[in-house]
Amino acid sequence: MSTLRALAKAQALAAGVAQPVATVRHLHLSPRPLVLVSLAMAGEANAPLAALVGAAPDDARLLIVPQPRNRDQRFAFAAELAGIVLPYLDSFRGVSEAVAVDRGRDVRHRYVDAPQLLVPNPAGVTFLRLFGRSTRFRRPDGEYPVHPAVPLLGRWLTFFAERAEHPGSSALLAMTEALTLHWATGQSAVEDLHLPAVLGWLDPPPGLDGARAAARAEDPACCPPAGPATDPEFDNRVLAPAVAAYADAADDEAARRSAYAELERVLRGQLTPTWELMWRGVGLLAALPPGARVEGRWAGDRDAFTAHAEHVDAGGGPQPRRDGAVAAAVRLHRLERAGTSYAVQRAYDDPLVMAEHRLTGEAFVGDVTLADPRRVDDTGKRPVLRPRIQVVTTEPVAVPVGATLYSPARPGQKAKVVFLTPAADGKTEVVLELSGGMGRGLTAPPGTVPEVGERLCLTTLSDAFLPAGAFPAPEETPWTHGGPPAAAPAPADPVPAGHAPVGPGSDGDPSEEWA
Repeated sequence: MSTLRALAKAQALAAGVAQPVATVRHLHLSPRPLVLVSLAMAGEANAPLAALVGAAPDDARLLIVPQPRNRDQRFAFAAELAGIVLPYLDSFRGVSEAVAVDRGRDVRHRYVDAPQLLVPNPAGVTFLRLFGRSTRFRRPDGEYPVHPAVPLLGRWLTFFAERAEHPGSSALLAMTEALTLHWATGQSAVEDLHLPAVLGWLDPPPGLDGARAAARAEDPACCPPAGPATDPEFDNRVLAPAVAAYADAADDEAARRSAYAELERVLRGQLTPTWELMWRGVGLLAALPPGARVEGRWAGDRDAFTAHAEHVDAGGGPQPRRDGAVAAAVRLHRLERAGTSYAVQRAYDDPLVMAEHRLTGEAFVGDVTLADPRRVDDTGKRPVLRPRIQVVTTEPVAVPVGATLYSPARPGQKAKVVFLTPAADGKTEVVLELSGGMGRGLTAPPGTVPEVGERLCLTTLSDAFLPAGAFPAPEETPWTHGGPPAAAPAPADPVPAGHAPVGPGSDGDPSEEWA
């Protein structure tokens, strides 16, 4: 936790309301997100119990599994969920745009928009990841067929779960993480995983402060858990009798319908409060203006969505259970690059985020007191424009002479530290030589060189392009990393409902994909 966030948490506790730690929204928010609130059966490996799904506050559809231990009902639930999710995804595949590549020598196409999934918390992301893993290898034919939409749903859920690991991606968002990215509450990071408590601090009911609203939200009788875990008291006193009544109905159609209606009633009562909180969270996020670089990151999500859609359309196979050595290294390198770029972009977009870097000495703010925009360096083979400016700051300057600095106001320009001179009253005079971002001539266009009196932020953080690393081809994997990859075995057939488990830790499925 940074110093400023710790201070904001302390201020939130003192004021009784969450404090902003961002001035702009650092994520994309779709005008039509798909909200998915799920519940899982306690004691079962990611067994779906119910879900409330929809793309508008008044468009919630309830899906339930009356007997979560029954695999046929699980896959019927998956098929019903696919009937909602897949048409939603297809609705974004109507219009494409051309994107110049290879410096304008070629073009590629991507969809002009992409879907966005919202879940209450990180556990909801994990639920979708495991649910995708448990369905993407199923087959619509063979001994134990499933609906053709089930494996396709699993592949798309896996895609969204993988995008959720990508720093800066907005394809799949956990609402608690999205809110606490922009506000600091007066509670711990663990308590921030509880959506009702977070919204209690952000938007407390009349007559309550954040602490009392959060404490009230911890009572499952007032605020049911946001899922996918359920409240044990609800499980024992309400859910178990309702499930047993459905099972006992057997062939009595009237009793079965009555038991099903009771299950729908109690599960809707558990899911509806979280559904309403999700849309309250969407409203709070929508009130923030988006950061300048959010659209560029969303373009990356649209690229990924387009690429996966084309892979599926071309008949490509599902994502592997495990990456090979080279694929894993490439993925880790890509995530590290994205994380570095995301941290820099957030700082460039938001003065509050940049303030954290000013505390660590990675940035400082000062006033331009001298400027020579016409200075030309003629010591080389040809003269080049190299203006110099002097910045006076009262903040500590923790960079050495010769260091290269960057300004969020002119991200394409470099500023090399030429002199550092301590001045009176704790001030420091910093002389900088500028290069880049001023055209190719010997005269700087207006506005490209900071003017006297301009207040400037300078930082060691760079938003420049980060080149990709070099990795061996999979067939050239060294023996220290497993050697060349072997052919992947065909996925095992599932075991039908009612069969006994076949191995330690298995719940009856040889592929263990529900685990």
